[in-house]
Amino acid sequence: MRKIWNQPESVPEVVEKELDAFSPIERQILYMRGLSSLDQVDEFLNAEKISDHDPFLLKGMKEAVERIERGLLNNEKIVIYGDYDVDGVTSAALLLGTIKTFGGNVEHYIPNRFNEGYGLNSGAIEIIAAQGAKLLITVDCGMRASNEIAMAGRLGLDVIVTDHHLPGEKPPGGLAVINPKQDGNTYPFQELAGVGLAFKLAQALHRKRGLKDPEEALDLVALGTVADMAVLKGENRALVARGIKRLRRTERVGLQELAKVGRIQLGKTNTGTIGYVLGPRLNAAGRLGSAENALLLLTTGSKLQAEDIAEQLELTNRRRQDLTAETVERAIKKAVGDGDVPLILFAADEAFNEGVVGLGASRLVDKYHRPAMVCNRSGIHTRGSARSIPGFHIANAIDRCSELLVKHGGHARAAGFTMETDKEKLFAERMMRIAEEELEEGDLVPRISIDAEAGLDQLNSKLLEFFDRLEPCGEGNRKPTLVARNAKVLAKRVVGADGKHLKLTLSQKQRSMDAIAFRMGELIDELPSRIDVAFNFERNEYLGFESMQMNVVDIHW
Repeated sequence: MRKIWNQPESVPEVVEKELDAFSPIERQILYMRGLSSLDQVDEFLNAEKISDHDPFLLKGMKEAVERIERGLLNNEKIVIYGDYDVDGVTSAALLLGTIKTFGGNVEHYIPNRFNEGYGLNSGAIEIIAAQGAKLLITVDCGMRASNEIAMAGRLGLDVIVTDHHLPGEKPPGGLAVINPKQDGNTYPFQELAGVGLAFKLAQALHRKRGLKDPEEALDLVALGTVADMAVLKGENRALVARGIKRLRRTERVGLQELAKVGRIQLGKTNTGTIGYVLGPRLNAAGRLGSAENALLLLTTGSKLQAEDIAEQLELTNRRRQDLTAETVERAIKKAVGDGDVPLILFAADEAFNEGVVGLGASRLVDKYHRPAMVCNRSGIHTRGSARSIPGFHIANAIDRCSELLVKHGGHARAAGFTMETDKEKLFAERMMRIAEEELEEGDLVPRISIDAEAGLDQLNSKLLEFFDRLEPCGEGNRKPTLVARNAKVLAKRVVGADGKHLKLTLSQKQRSMDAIAFRMGELIDELPSRIDVAFNFERNEYLGFESMQMNVVDIHW
């Protein structure tokens, strides 16, 4: 699908003068990030120095800290109730470590994706209450669990909810709710991930006791925030920047062993290695079975145990990759077939593994640039994951179908839902009508925002060093995308399994540069001798050698 390139805005003369310490291409990139003064640039380029907001500004924090302190004082059994993705598991690991540090009697509960599904459930609450717990703290879940929280109260459990998901129409109840998106909250930053909120609770507990902030937990914050694709702006940017520094020298043997099986150097960890290596392996546990191994890996002090779990997660992740490929192929046949691509894609099947339907939906969005829903149909229930495109808030759209659903929740770009199987057709039709109301023709064309034009002679180590200062990059702070015009194709070949990728050598003004175009191998026979290339400029490490390369995003001719 041909993408539209949104050309960069010209830098105003006043900004050119203000930022004259930077090169023209650097000024252009900074301006495209909304930075037009030296003070803004200084704060942005020194993200880890940004001060954290006071955790007690979060609505519900004071009550939560007081209740936890009372539980610690009375040696009450406390249970941390998590989720099975990386955000949920890192959140649970963080609070477990914090409360254990204070001598608390604390345990955890992570629901099984297949037997229990997402969030609080009545069976789990009965078990937790029967085992003598008095305080239940949710992490990365709970905002839409008012019935379960009321049940917990009847069974003698106090509940503290920490969650970053959008609230439902009905408040969840409980003793305290910590969510910057809830009504009445005045916290200055609303986009903390679940693990970010867990850290704020840990931070508040430390400050209440006059202790230093638990900076040693920021490796977990970086992992969960990046893996959950939270926006890397504001406080998230600061927490992740400091967290990556911690991660590079982490003492957690589990992460050290996970890096080994993923064949990366922890000392060079960045958002890319979290998103493409560490995160998927931790997620694999909860996708295909129980997330207990992922949590144990993050909390164990045994090197032998960590080695064993890391190897298991590596094998599980490979199975996850195979299942995802099979799911995508089948989902395309069901959602698209041989006809026109519909406005919104919907595929449900008994054969779809519930643990990879979200990945399947993401791949459909990548391929067709349409909102997509992929569902597992099992007995009387259908459980699905949805992913979306800019311009279509998928969680709000699903909210409009709430009377058809058993449970649901999510964000602008990702959501989950459960419904009775006989409601499938009605739900899909309703979502299609909503898409027809909200989506415009321009929304259906993928776009790439170009930061700056660059000649190959401008691609050098100094520019790479400037790009390093823009980190952490990710959601909300993407890597700079450059354009090289009229580049000559000196060499081309396909690489990778089944020739999926395209390896190029490009030339411009007597300067040549290697380029890799992932998933563009099919272009090799039609590629002309001269092309325009949109790309990310990066380092490439291979067999211990480092070189510069262009990572191609798109090609025009």
